[in-house]
Amino acid sequence: MSFNTNDFRDIDPGQRVLMGPGPSDVPARVLQAMSAPCIGHLDPTFLSIMDETQRLLRFLFQTENGLTIPVSGTGSAGMETCFVNLVEPGDEVVVCVNGVFGTRMSDIVNRLGATLIRVDAEWGKTIDPEDVRKAVQGKNPKLLAVVHAETSTGVCQPLEDLANIARECGALFLVDTVTSLGGIEVALDKMGIDAVYSGTQKCLSCPPGLSPISFSPAAMKALENRKSPVVSWYLDMSMVSSYWGAERKYHHTAPINMIYGLREALRIIAEEGLDARFARHQLNHTALVAGVEAMGLSMLVQEGERLPMLNAIRIPGGADDLKVRKALLNDLGMEIGGGLGDLAGKIWRVGLMGHSSCRRNVFLFLSGLETMLKFQGVKVREGALEAASSVYA
Repeated sequence: MSFNTNDFRDIDPGQRVLMGPGPSDVPARVLQAMSAPCIGHLDPTFLSIMDETQRLLRFLFQTENGLTIPVSGTGSAGMETCFVNLVEPGDEVVVCVNGVFGTRMSDIVNRLGATLIRVDAEWGKTIDPEDVRKAVQGKNPKLLAVVHAETSTGVCQPLEDLANIARECGALFLVDTVTSLGGIEVALDKMGIDAVYSGTQKCLSCPPGLSPISFSPAAMKALENRKSPVVSWYLDMSMVSSYWGAERKYHHTAPINMIYGLREALRIIAEEGLDARFARHQLNHTALVAGVEAMGLSMLVQEGERLPMLNAIRIPGGADDLKVRKALLNDLGMEIGGGLGDLAGKIWRVGLMGHSSCRRNVFLFLSGLETMLKFQGVKVREGALEAASSVYA
């Protein structure tokens, strides 16, 4: 097979404004950190960077957990890590499902040969803790799992009642924080969370490729007391933890430059401060919603249950979902997401995550959406930018 090397041009995707469900815009500091020289994964300098990354992750997760590391893989690898290490065939596992990612959890539980106890809620609604309480009556679940920030719908799930239920029935509490970490509070020790996973590409504003996880002492005890080996060699935390721990026992070659980037992204978060970061996400969300509603559009999720970093907007009658998204991308370089599953063609998913959560992007999106809808002949009210401005004022 022959080809002309001139057919392969330099990679230049052009400037984008990433306001979809992920990834988010990456700060120049993170990209610069990733361009530092690649060194060996057992080089003393890199081992020191690993230690610093763990310290920064514990700060972000607000935990003292020893096993707090970035898994080499995207957020879905983090999901699988938690389940394959803590679940064995025959275990009873409660999974709360109100969107795509709860469904994915359920699939993994079934693949592991565990007994799935599924608690469903309408997509766009939170899980009712009483439904979970009823589901565990007479059961002996090893794990209760829930998505904190359901990226497919924009729902923020309250965790306190579910953590109490898990504690009452003696189950480990597992939480998906892929979209919530770095945008709203995720305080593992205070919230009673035993196992957690996230992703680097959402509110951490680092390229996709790593999945921060953390296991509590109770989760580590469950791992140590397994009756059968972890089914995934690559994701077996009983071995991987020895590489990240004092032993420095080789397991696999770490994605060195990705960890450079994560360390820098976490450093940026620490410099801003958690409270200030959470307040910024909430402020920009409030302004965006004010502008959307001023146009006469509505949100999928009711007030009080919405995520500040992922906004699900109902597509108005007469609007062409795909044409609007293509026009935003082609004319403004702006990416937003469409709906998934039953919500396909019914909502737009607009991200305000990490570095992308800023006043400029709110105004750019509102003005762009208004223009595209008017071009399609959709009637929208005036005053979106004024409504958003009043929030900031």
